[in-house]
Amino acid sequence: MAMASTVKVVLGCIAFGFFWMLAVFPAVPFLPIGRTAGALFGAMLMVIFRVISPDEAYEAIDLPILGLLFGTMVVSVYLERADMFMYLGKLLSWKSRGGKDLLFRVCLVSAFASALFTNDTCCVVLTEFILKIARQNNLPPQPFLLALASSSNIGSAATPIGNPQNLVIAVQSKISFEKFLLGIFPAMLLGVLVNATVLLCYFWKLLSVERDQEAVEEAGDLFAVDDVISHRFSPATMSHLSYATSQEFSSALDAIEQNPALNVDSDSADSTRGRIVVDGEIIVQRALSGGIEPARNSSSSRDAFGSANISQRREEGSSARRYARTISTNRVDSTRETSSSYSLEEKDTPAEKWKKSMWKTSVYVVTIGMLISLLVGLNMSWTAITAALALVALDFKDARPCLEKVSYSLLIFFCGMFIAVDGFNKTGIPSTLWDAVEPYSRIDSFGGVALLSLVILLLSNVASNVPTVLLLGARVAASAASISASEEDRSWLILAWVSTVAGNLSLLGSAANLIVCEQAQRAQFFGYNLSFWSHLRFGIPSTIIVTIIGLPLIRSY
Repeated sequence: MAMASTVKVVLGCIAFGFFWMLAVFPAVPFLPIGRTAGALFGAMLMVIFRVISPDEAYEAIDLPILGLLFGTMVVSVYLERADMFMYLGKLLSWKSRGGKDLLFRVCLVSAFASALFTNDTCCVVLTEFILKIARQNNLPPQPFLLALASSSNIGSAATPIGNPQNLVIAVQSKISFEKFLLGIFPAMLLGVLVNATVLLCYFWKLLSVERDQEAVEEAGDLFAVDDVISHRFSPATMSHLSYATSQEFSSALDAIEQNPALNVDSDSADSTRGRIVVDGEIIVQRALSGGIEPARNSSSSRDAFGSANISQRREEGSSARRYARTISTNRVDSTRETSSSYSLEEKDTPAEKWKKSMWKTSVYVVTIGMLISLLVGLNMSWTAITAALALVALDFKDARPCLEKVSYSLLIFFCGMFIAVDGFNKTGIPSTLWDAVEPYSRIDSFGGVALLSLVILLLSNVASNVPTVLLLGARVAASAASISASEEDRSWLILAWVSTVAGNLSLLGSAANLIVCEQAQRAQFFGYNLSFWSHLRFGIPSTIIVTIIGLPLIRSY
């Protein structure tokens, strides 16, 4: 495609620049309108600047992709109501044998779940649960959050419904669900195992530290196992601390840190955050008066203090612990009594229990039927929409509460992105750049695959993976089609694999990473800040190793 006129190129670059900036940095100081509004803003500029006409803008919106995305989101909402994700949580915590075992389970469960229910959904519903499990076992949250985000990205590469860029590839390439799965699944499986190995090597010492048994017992007092397992997930409703409560909580922690008698270091303060909560209530008064249990130091830190000081602190700590446990026991018993009396009043009749059981079974049957239909090659968009409407009909009640949980902002973002990317394509810049790279990135040679993967990897982290697929997909496929039809399909699968795994490189590389980070920060009583640099230190080696190992296993059938 030849370059457009200079005016059209400049105006198209300005419009696309606004879209890119607001998609990557949604809260820029001079225009903090977010990703969705930013995508619409970029699309509007493309039309106003006459880079594309209004009719061309409407034609750029890919309705099959939107239909498939909408259908899978509705199905995920009903699966959540049918306790699918609660069962996944039970699988994580069932007979866990320590931190390494739990880390490996998180990698496997999140990978396979994201392949079927999209990576973003899995990250939304599993983040807080994993934080609870880590706190209950007195384990550091960072390895498990990284395992959730990275494994969800890798696992989502295996199916067309695993992530948004795969939806685009499946619709544009017309590769069937079965061929897509067979082509990438071996690479996905090996990639998840390698990623888990990298995580274990990276955090081996941290996970090998012997846990403080007394701290685990206290965590068990404050958070019963049943409370952890029965955690209720909701993709659209996230629990947040209110402003007043969060201020009191921060004041309580400040009081702990500033009280020299308590001698709390930063790590202990973080663990104390999970221990000063009893059944959803914050013992702020105890913290402000200096009565909160002093956090225990590590064995190396305890050796630095005198034995007299240790004995005094242990006595104070034991007294405070007994007081806290008494409060915890009383409140837990009170809550259980209230819950029991409520259960007696609202106890389901056998007919109601049978009805709920049949409804859950029907949800799973419809979901399995949707997956089978996709495997046999039926139209993916209408299959997902049909499954969604079947679940709405089987629910036999007003569907508005469930439909309100659908991320309509994501659908609108896609509409704006389709228009912005199509306008940028019409400037001729992507075609010109690809013409310069194409002779050296043909997938019939090792060097060509390496260069193509590097381009996809970098562009996915600069422009995000979905725009990368929209910009490169047709060009990469056309180049591979000149070799053979099977190579064309393989080029689409390589694009799917590399653009998805590229999301693990940095915190900004994937929406799933940002979801885990934001959910972890806002998790009530279990908040944890996953920083950009801590993610990058793990993300760079993991992304490079997993990408390289998976590429030779990508096959077209």
